[in-house]
Parts: sequence; structure tokens; C-alpha cells
Amino acid sequence: MGQGRVAVIDIGKTNAKLALVDLDGLTEIAVLTRPNRVLPGPPWPHFDVEGHWAFLLEGLRAFHAAHGIDAVSVTTHGAAAALIAADGTLAAPILDYEHPGPDAVAAAYDAIRPPFSETGSPRLPMGLNLGAQLHWQFLADPGLRDRTAAIVTYPQFWGLRLTGVAATDVTSLGCHTDLWNPREGRFSGLVERLGLAGRIAPPRRPADILGSVLPGVAAATGLRPGTPVLCGIHDSNASLLPHVLANAPPFSVVSTGTWVVSMAVGGRPVALDPARDTLINVNALGAPVPSARFMGGREHDLATGGACPEPGEDDLAAVLEGGVMLLPAVVEGSGPFRGRRARWAGGEPEAGSAARAAGVSLYLALMTETCLGLIGHEGPVIVEGPFAANRVFRTMLAAATGAPVIASGGATGTSQGAALLFAGTGTAVPAGERTEPPGGVAGTRLLGYARAWRAAAAGGA
Repeated sequence: MGQGRVAVIDIGKTNAKLALVDLDGLTEIAVLTRPNRVLPGPPWPHFDVEGHWAFLLEGLRAFHAAHGIDAVSVTTHGAAAALIAADGTLAAPILDYEHPGPDAVAAAYDAIRPPFSETGSPRLPMGLNLGAQLHWQFLADPGLRDRTAAIVTYPQFWGLRLTGVAATDVTSLGCHTDLWNPREGRFSGLVERLGLAGRIAPPRRPADILGSVLPGVAAATGLRPGTPVLCGIHDSNASLLPHVLANAPPFSVVSTGTWVVSMAVGGRPVALDPARDTLINVNALGAPVPSARFMGGREHDLATGGACPEPGEDDLAAVLEGGVMLLPAVVEGSGPFRGRRARWAGGEPEAGSAARAAGVSLYLALMTETCLGLIGHEGPVIVEGPFAANRVFRTMLAAATGAPVIASGGATGTSQGAALLFAGTGTAVPAGERTEPPGGVAGTRLLGYARAWRAAAAGGA
């Protein structure tokens, strides 16, 4: 496929975005966003897909009129699927994975879910395991199974709206769903146990052309008939793809947003511990990738309590010298310290202060370093997303890992990676600032703080 301009539908847990990416350098020409609002129900909390659809059609129309669109790609968060009725409409609203409903039938689900050795998928709360969502939904709505003609993963729901073609993709199926065997590249035994054999749409590679835009979509947006729509990809794997194509292993990518997902490529072999929120992701090429995650963006917002000034050197030094530490876990239900309750040691900085911003940034860096250690990280660390701009985060991460930390250029790695599916080649990602592990007094101080934080976190209640 040639170069061009790709419109990327990018549905994150916090915001829905539409980005227009020029494949010549993977630069973003335009970006529109709207909040990813969760509607309360009935029958359960669900995503505002009709609001998103109107937003996306208008954005596609505006982008095409101003710049031209050669293709459409899709990337979304994981742990979401659409249950499609025979007439192509939703058989039920798309469940918000943070709804606790599935926890009420956890014992029954645990009796049928495959082991970690089969799926590489840890047992997670709420609806974070897609299999648990489906199990609960069919119990909560006894007629739903019969109304469901097909199931598509979330990127492909938007592909279905655009093209009329139903599919799933290997990266979304490989995202802690319990439904996929990543080592063998096939569905797990859970699909048959849920009575869904033949109803989950066929798995495809993210770069496959799903189809062309439907006539109604072309009329609403001005897109030319025949505009191709790619199958689509899970957002963390979209962030990973440009680096897989452009870099020699070993290296790791840290995708930051609502979730902070660390992915090791070519690292040292390790035995993954599902109790610490490690898992096997599946990359865009279909290969398994050891990964670990925590809800870092959500933790940042909760811990800071709002906007904080950027810490200066004096602010950082005061926090380090005073042993002021935020200890895990701010979001208790996920990450490497699941079940822990957050606390401040050495005094809690005032909300809105630069000292608090420094303490939270150090915490996020050390949580990320913990995740990287669990997955056998080696080589440089590439940081995607908003944390790439956080100087304190990058500095501590470089010190704690002993590896250079490279801030990926561009506003969002997910949109770039999803657009790159259309190029089919390893177009270089613009590189941002490189942070080497600091030496001297600064390095000694950071390493001492990291050792103290690890000891306190290991001994936490």
C-alpha cells in the first residue's frame, strides 16, 4: 500500500478521538476529541456509541473536506465487545468494563475459565476479562444469547459500522480476554464453554483490509466510494507496532494513558505472575508479548487531585531528601500491588503543590519500573503518550531501570500505530528527548529513594 492520509478512530477509556495522520513522517494533521461518557443504563452502564458515531461522521466529513482521507483505521481500549443481532444492530448495549456486575458471579465464572498457562490472561476484577463480561451478561439477560448472532471486539464494532463486515482481531482477543490461546493462535476452550462456538466473528490481523465504506457512510462524510477500512487494533498494541517494525530487540515500550502498559520485546525469559497483573499480549504480527499494566493515568488524576505545577529541581530534591513517598496502590483492583491501599510515607504534600506532583511522578515511575522488571525488560525504554512529557517520571525511570528512556515524539502513539497499519512498512516514529540514567549525586539520590520505595512497597499492608 502507498503513503497517504489515514483517519484514525481512537477510542480510549477516557476520551474518544479522531486523528488524521500523514504517513509521511507519521505526523498528525488534525485531532478532534470528545469525552468517552458512560451512560447509566438500563440494562447496565454502557458506552455512548451513538454519540461517538455522530461525532466520528462529522469529523470524517470535516477532515476529508479540508485535507482528504485515503483510508480509515481504528484503535480502541480492550475489554470490550459488541454483541450483534441478526439485523446488524446491537443485541445489547456495550458494557462498561468497570461495572462490578461480573464480580457477583465470579465463582461460577472461575469454574469454567481456562488456566493462565493456556491464555496468558490473569484473573481480573469487574469486566476486565471479556469472558467474564459475556458470562455475566448472558446470566443477567437470559434472552441475550439467543439474540446474539455475532460478537465482534471493540475496534471491529466501528469497522462493522463503517463497512458492514464483522470480524475480531488478534490483538484485541489477546488482551486478557480469557478467550484466546496466544501461543497457538486460536480460541481458548472458554469459547465453547460459553456456548459461543461459531458466533465470535473470525479473527484477523489488524492490517487486513476489512472492507470499503458503506454507501451511507460515503454519503454522510464525502469519503470516496471504495475508501478502505482496516481491521483495527487494540490501543496498546497500536503504540507498540511502530517500534516493532523500526527497532531491533531488546527494548520495551511503555504505553501511557488511562492505563500504563509495559511491553517487553526480546527481553530475558521470565515466568509471568498473573497475581501481579502480568499477561501475554498479542502484537499486530500475531506474536506473544510479555506485558504488565496498572491504571497509571487514573492513579495520576486521583493522587494529584487535579492540575499540579511542574516541579523544579528544588521541589524534587526536597521530596527525595525528605523521603516523601506515595506507596501503592491508588487503584487497588489492578497492577502489581493489587489489593494494597495507597498511603503517603514521610508526610503528605499539599494537594496542588509542586511537591505533590513530584511525589506522584516518582510513584508512577517506580510502579512502571516494577512492571518492567516483572516482564524481563532489557534495553532502552520507549515511553508513549502523556507521561513522555513528564521530566521527573522519565528521570526516575531511567535511574531505576539503569536504561535510557526515550520519549516518543507526537501527541499519541496509538493514532500513529493504527495509521501505520496502512503503510505496511517501518516508517520511523519521531523521537523525542532521550534521558540517560543520571550519575553523580543526583543518580545516587534517586537510586537510594528507589531502593527505599521498593522496600516499603514490598512490606506494605
